[in-house]
Amino acid sequence: MATLVRTPGVAENRPRMSEIERGPAVALTPPPLSPGATGLSSAEAARRLGEVGANELDRGDGTSAWRILAGQLTSPIVLLMLGAALISGILREVADAIAIAAIVVLNAVVGFLQEYRAERAVLALRSMTAPRARVLRDGRAATVAAREVVPGDVLLLEAGDIVAADAALVEAHALRASEAALTGESTPVDKLATPASADAALAERHDRVLLGTSIAAGTGRAVVTATGMATELGRIARLLETAEDEPTPLQRRLAQVSRMLLYATVAIVAVFAAAGLVRGAAAFDVFLSAVSLAVAAVPEGLPAIVTIALAIGVHRMVVRNALVRKLPAVETLGCATVICTDKTGTLTTGAMAVRELWGPDHEALLDAAAACCDAELGADLRGGIGDPTELAILAEAALRDIQRDAIERERPRALVEPFDPATKRMAIRRGDGIWYVKGALEAVAPSCTAGLTGAHEAAIQLAARGLRVLAVAVGDAPDALVLRGLIGVADPPRPEAIEAVAAARAAGIRTVMITGDHPATAQVIARELGILRPGDSAAELVHARATPEDKLRIVRAWKARGAIVAMTGDGVNDAPALREAHVGVAMGRTGTEVTREVADIVLADDNFASIVAAIREGRGIFDNIRKALVYLLSGNVAELAVMLIASLAGLPLPLLPLQLLWINLVTDGLPALALVMDPTEADAMNRPPRPPAEPILGRPEWHAIAVTGVLLTAVTVAVFAWALATSDLVRARSLAFAVLVFGQLFRSFASRSTTRVFWQVGAFSNLVLLAVVTVSVVLQLVIHNVPATGALFDIAALAPGDAALCLGLGIVPVTVVEVAKLLRHRGA
Repeated sequence: MATLVRTPGVAENRPRMSEIERGPAVALTPPPLSPGATGLSSAEAARRLGEVGANELDRGDGTSAWRILAGQLTSPIVLLMLGAALISGILREVADAIAIAAIVVLNAVVGFLQEYRAERAVLALRSMTAPRARVLRDGRAATVAAREVVPGDVLLLEAGDIVAADAALVEAHALRASEAALTGESTPVDKLATPASADAALAERHDRVLLGTSIAAGTGRAVVTATGMATELGRIARLLETAEDEPTPLQRRLAQVSRMLLYATVAIVAVFAAAGLVRGAAAFDVFLSAVSLAVAAVPEGLPAIVTIALAIGVHRMVVRNALVRKLPAVETLGCATVICTDKTGTLTTGAMAVRELWGPDHEALLDAAAACCDAELGADLRGGIGDPTELAILAEAALRDIQRDAIERERPRALVEPFDPATKRMAIRRGDGIWYVKGALEAVAPSCTAGLTGAHEAAIQLAARGLRVLAVAVGDAPDALVLRGLIGVADPPRPEAIEAVAAARAAGIRTVMITGDHPATAQVIARELGILRPGDSAAELVHARATPEDKLRIVRAWKARGAIVAMTGDGVNDAPALREAHVGVAMGRTGTEVTREVADIVLADDNFASIVAAIREGRGIFDNIRKALVYLLSGNVAELAVMLIASLAGLPLPLLPLQLLWINLVTDGLPALALVMDPTEADAMNRPPRPPAEPILGRPEWHAIAVTGVLLTAVTVAVFAWALATSDLVRARSLAFAVLVFGQLFRSFASRSTTRVFWQVGAFSNLVLLAVVTVSVVLQLVIHNVPATGALFDIAALAPGDAALCLGLGIVPVTVVEVAKLLRHRGA
């Protein structure tokens, strides 16, 4: 009785462009010239070259380096900082001017280096084309520069060649081509000289060879039909140029905050200056005070903090096997709502494996199949040389102690009939006088006299489950065979991908499969992975036989629906969609150079699970940037309020520009940097993605900024007014300066969570923050008590009593915030 057995997946192997030709005893030589394939004369080729141009891809001018650099200096907050630096220089506040300008330059350089590399994508496309080609010229074989190939040339093809142009086959002898980079077809495809259907999909045009693909086996001749930008590869290059880069969600949100700060700063400074002039204050004093206000309003550390937060995300993602090429992609991936992903090698292992066996004796079935293989299996059942399907058969046979080496020793080959795409079968007669045959059931069955009962029904079932079905037979003659059984082969899903798809769904992220494979295969794998579940729309979540235009259209359609789209891919055909997506993710192992160049993130292990892990890190980075931004702006609000209240009350300036810059860059900036190092929250993947339109600072964040700012303002103004009334201006400024610094340092502990108090978050879960606050407190005491720094900042030394007073007042704001959290928690 025939039985059907599912077998586990086998270790990865994915040979690329290195398959041996089937039938080592057969020597393949260039076939004789066919009528109509005589090639061109040198004169005619030269004429056509002048008419159609060189066989090259247009690179285009791209974006100049200067334009990319200038783009780093156009954000509102950078313009505001440049203005503050310029005014500080005019007022001869050299230290202020240098410090602000240095921050601007640092961020511009980092941004420039990231964006400049993205402009190399089309250049990478050009590197895929063949540098030279063998053609017929003047009736003889000749080697010419690939750029000189023209329509009408006859290409001479053999294993290992990179195809120099799109061409129609006129002869094909056991010809197979690796087209994965263009079509997404995971295994080499058979090529025939017989015409394909006029409306056949690109992956099904068996009568064509395409620029940039490679010949895996066999020989052939083909008449060039298109060169350069008129080829399929050229069409993809044009699509790549039409794909649009958009600002990331984080960039849009930060731009909104920057514009708001710009408008608010200009308005406040204008009101402040007008009020001073109305009161009759000297114009120079008003101008100096206005500059102080501008310095107080601008969070100078913000650009650096965002850049470093993203860089920390880059480091964390490296641990997750995700290499980030463009910094903003770190956060963008965290707010992805849709992942459009390739199937082969990302959701699946990328290696063919025997998944099911049908037949009365599985040992005999695998022995006969192994005896009809040319591939060479690698050590430990990994990799090897030859056809991926044969490698899968040999690996499964080896698990049952059936070794091809032993078969070759005990039953050496006597005669070989290599695989032929026309007959869809191959056969080997061995020393035992037995013929071993494998191929498509419809090709093997007519030669079988026994063993066929139930075979056709079983083949239909296996094919319906997305498996490639091979029939295996043996006999004394190639036309008198007994069917041993059927082998179902497929590229199995990665076990971790199944878990990752479920995790993505739980996090509110849709996974969309886009593949060049057959629709039936794609849907079976999608169901096995959990992408397709009962009630889901296959048309929405699974796209098979997808062309580059299809992939670009799918990404644009999801974007039009408001989704934040991540797109994965490894082939040239994926590049336009990768660039169009909010986050393009390329495969590091199997990806082409162009996909890696155009991508924002490269997966070192080609694993879908790494994408989901990186999304978790991206969500954590956004949370940390948000808490750091709230922390920074709370301090800026306090600084503005202190300066405004003193001015409106007719008091002297409580803080000087250099003191404000010290607060913004050191005692605010360093704790903010430590905040972005907070570990990702445990529940990061248990909540839905942030709505794309959600601002980085919503009502809860502005409420926290206002409350904390008021508390800091109250203690700072109180100590300034008291000291001014009881002593001199220098001591009053010194106390106000110290209280504001200590208050902002201590409140960083409360900024780690909006709901949990410091010890609930974990006092030692961010040791960097503890260290930064401790060192900053010591630095503040040092600059007060070292004469040189005291003179630089125009402050007095702090007596022990004054230091204790400042530290005590500095603890007040954080204490109020933490007690309020406890009260809310008890009332909930």
